[in-house]
Amino acid sequence: MPSPQPVSPGPEPQTGRTSTGDAPDTPRGGSWKLGLGTWKRAFSRAGQRARAASEDSGLRRPGSRSLFRSFRRPVDEGPAASPTQGAAVPEEGARGQTPTGSGLETPQPQAEGHSVADLITERKLLAAFEQLQQLETRLEAEKDSHTYERDPTAFARSAMDLCLHYDGLAAEIRAIVRETLGPDGVDADELAQVAWVVQAEAEAHPAPPADGDFLRTPRHWRQLWEDAVRQSARERVQGAGSLPEGAAAGLAQRLAQLGGLVRDDLRKVRREVQPAYPAGLPVWETYLRAFHGAVAQRLQGLARGARGCEQLYLLLDWAANVYGSPDFLGTPDLALPAEPLPPLLAPEVWARLESDYTSFLETKIAGCFDGILQLERSRWAAAEAPEVLRGRYRAPLSTDVHMLVAEHVKAAGAISAELEATTLRICARELGLFVPRWGRGARGGGADPGLRAARAGPRASACRLRFQKAFLESEAVSEQHLGAYINSCEELRTSLLARFPGALEELEACLEATIRSFQKHWLQSWQRGVQPLFRVLCTKSWLTQDALGPVMDKAVAFARHLAHVASPLAQETLQEAHRLVVREYLAQALRPRERFRGADRVTGAQKMSLDAQAIGSTFRGLGSEASWLDQAIHCVAEILGETYKDDIRRHLEALVRGYPDIRRDHVRAVLALRRLGRRRNQSLLRHAQSLLRGADTDAGGADAGGHVLFREIQLCPSVDLLATCI
Repeated sequence: MPSPQPVSPGPEPQTGRTSTGDAPDTPRGGSWKLGLGTWKRAFSRAGQRARAASEDSGLRRPGSRSLFRSFRRPVDEGPAASPTQGAAVPEEGARGQTPTGSGLETPQPQAEGHSVADLITERKLLAAFEQLQQLETRLEAEKDSHTYERDPTAFARSAMDLCLHYDGLAAEIRAIVRETLGPDGVDADELAQVAWVVQAEAEAHPAPPADGDFLRTPRHWRQLWEDAVRQSARERVQGAGSLPEGAAAGLAQRLAQLGGLVRDDLRKVRREVQPAYPAGLPVWETYLRAFHGAVAQRLQGLARGARGCEQLYLLLDWAANVYGSPDFLGTPDLALPAEPLPPLLAPEVWARLESDYTSFLETKIAGCFDGILQLERSRWAAAEAPEVLRGRYRAPLSTDVHMLVAEHVKAAGAISAELEATTLRICARELGLFVPRWGRGARGGGADPGLRAARAGPRASACRLRFQKAFLESEAVSEQHLGAYINSCEELRTSLLARFPGALEELEACLEATIRSFQKHWLQSWQRGVQPLFRVLCTKSWLTQDALGPVMDKAVAFARHLAHVASPLAQETLQEAHRLVVREYLAQALRPRERFRGADRVTGAQKMSLDAQAIGSTFRGLGSEASWLDQAIHCVAEILGETYKDDIRRHLEALVRGYPDIRRDHVRAVLALRRLGRRRNQSLLRHAQSLLRGADTDAGGADAGGHVLFREIQLCPSVDLLATCI
């Protein structure tokens, strides 16, 4: 209970003073009030010391006994006197029969022959409070009737006894509340008496007296009861999970024990404690808010000592999902109060925990990507071929990345939407640093500033930045691995964007660039294998043998691997291989090692037409949809073998219109194969030039369809080209 602030007590009363007669030094009139104030300060100080002593002793029953050891007599025997005061107070005054009022005669309902101290010690709180009320009423009446004017010391002693007994009763209330959730169970009778006494005190002392007297001063036992509930909850919560600090497992155990204690205590409050209290006290709401505040205080203490990603996540997850779950108490009959509880963690504490968690999470996710690369390297070293699953080459890379992203994003999303979005950005950034060969923007100024900063930091290692580079420089590069990694990147691109729409768009360009890089490497590797086979074309031996067969065999083998690649990418790669074959064939035809004349020229034209048909039919059979390539070789063959020179103009028009990326040098090379006269060559060149200008391709650009064929064919100057020009 609130009590007057301790002040220096007044002078001790003279022990030799008697209770009868008018002593010369007895205060009268205004001096009576001064003496009363002095004694008021004295017993206020003594009352506070008694309360402190009772609290230090744990508010147990032995403490209450020691508090009232000097008040074992019934109240009607008068105030307790010191040994020196015993001689000064007559026996009849102690029984309340002396006019000086040295004692009060107090009725003892339901406790005949028991003192107030004994009643409090025996926890008969109702009887004790009734006696104190009667004593307070009598004492106030005696004060109003000026009975104590001749001996204010006796009045002070009686008032001190009253206050000490009130303090003892308050201490016993705190002790009962503290023991309520203990292992000894709930005493319903004691709790009912606590509730009655709290309400009776509020009715007996509704407001401070107008004259400022200490009698009838409100003692605020309702607030005392609520404070005792909060103190009890705080002590129990602080004592839960007393494990050594350090490991995440220890923190998990502490949180589990904390949750179990709070859950069990609140169930006990709802099922045993609340029914024991009579109506009038908000028992459930008070205990719930008390435990909520105690848990918040304990959690903030644990947050100050949390270290590492796991411990920080444990705290965030426990606060958001365990304690914050509507099923935390495990039964639907435990309802929350009508008004919402305050946040378990202050907004600034929550923000700091999330910030620390994301900082650790960046390092952890980067380390996970390093681990994925190490796993892939171990498979390369073991020469493990990728498996074929549902007709597709498959590498564990896609599964590992999906699990990594999904695990962290799901965990973060269980805590808050903001943390989920932050985790998605971290995963996208780390994956963007992990997949590309040099990292986005490494060759230009278009890199994301955050990525440039990440590359510049201590974690920007080769492991994170160069998965693609590490693979392409390893000895494990093969058609199967290239197909598997193309499938993995395509799966990441499509499924991640579909699963997290609007969050990973910047990652799409990175994955597409990686796919193109793998495609390009695969095609370049295949081109290096087939390019030597084109050298026999357009030679004398080519006229009499099947020089194109080995090229087509390699194309069939190439397409066999493409069958295990995702459909859009497989089609793109097959069309690119088709274009590569036609381009290399034309490059060899426009740079012939031998020139055909007469019958050889006609035979060579026929052979070229057959090869064009073979190339077209083979790639159509493999599934290529690049039908625009079929006429390129055929047009050159028509010009080479045309008997009527006037029809060459028509074939040249078909070639230029079908392939607008053709250049003037390419037209000269085609005409050089035919060996026409100077005037005809000049006329055909001018006509081709006008066609090229009309198509706006004189700068060497591609047409609207984006088809590029001749532009990539490099021609070297030769005598035949020079002769054609002049």
